[in-house]
Amino acid sequence: MAQAIFVRENGGPEVLSLEPHEPGTPGPGQVRVRIAAVGLNFIDVYFRAGLYPRPLPFVLGLEGAGVVEAVGPEVQTLAAGDRVAWSSVPGSYAEAVLAPERQLIRVPDGVSEEQAAALMLQGMTAHYLVHGTRDTRPGDSALVHAAAGGVGLLLIQFLKAAGATVLGTCSTEEKAKLAREAGADQVILYTQCDFSEEVRSLTDGRGVDVVYDSVGRTTFEGSLRSLKPRGLLALFGQSSGVVPVFDLSRLNPLGSLFVTRPSLAHYTATRTELEQRAGYVLGAAADGTLQLRIGARFPLAQAAEAHRALEGRTTSGKVLLIPG
Repeated sequence: MAQAIFVRENGGPEVLSLEPHEPGTPGPGQVRVRIAAVGLNFIDVYFRAGLYPRPLPFVLGLEGAGVVEAVGPEVQTLAAGDRVAWSSVPGSYAEAVLAPERQLIRVPDGVSEEQAAALMLQGMTAHYLVHGTRDTRPGDSALVHAAAGGVGLLLIQFLKAAGATVLGTCSTEEKAKLAREAGADQVILYTQCDFSEEVRSLTDGRGVDVVYDSVGRTTFEGSLRSLKPRGLLALFGQSSGVVPVFDLSRLNPLGSLFVTRPSLAHYTATRTELEQRAGYVLGAAADGTLQLRIGARFPLAQAAEAHRALEGRTTSGKVLLIPG
């Protein structure tokens, strides 16, 4: 019987439990997939901890890639043996999963299942932030928090390809080296200085056009102070905690700023948009224009250790779980 990681009560990594789990036979419009690799994301932490409530118990995970084992009635585009990937299929911390055909994307030649699992959620997130939330133009300036993380390294590459100057924040010189290798023009070690003051210094007091902030509570105020007038703060995560209640009137004296809280679901809401973003990201990986860093791999049974590493910010790039 297949196995999966269950959450039976909300809490820390210790609540993750490897248990037998048989997903069953695919129904209408469904596909059964044997999972080759699972993508780890901070949203999984939010579900595990109960920050994003779900009825208990449940199998954790949203992202992965694998090979189609069987298809149900009314499936029109996939067959057994096809390689597929996804970013939003609940229950993906598993050896097998039932997935709606509409959520699956074919993995192109030249891209492995591990690469696909590492790219779908974070790659499409980076893509919509640069080509959706804001239309990046040559000459723009951007600040990327967690620049050596999975999204951060991809964001830097997309921003540079669009012609932007990129500043990044990291905690260590080792991570700063990775951000520079991805194309960052300047990297700020936030452990050694006030990053917003350093941003002002590096931009001759002007600030940046946009800040991409996946950290949340500990960076929010500094992110606002890093923006030039009419700049945009894209708050797309909260790895340090939820941002406190904020008085919107403060945006005026700070420079008529804009703040948005986007999510991937709203930028892949139609099948057409999902195919466009996934196709761009996977295609860029296939032709080598997008460099992917897989920073750590854990067996599925060690999901708790993987969560501790992710939350402890000891990883860089993408973290994967490998079933089997």
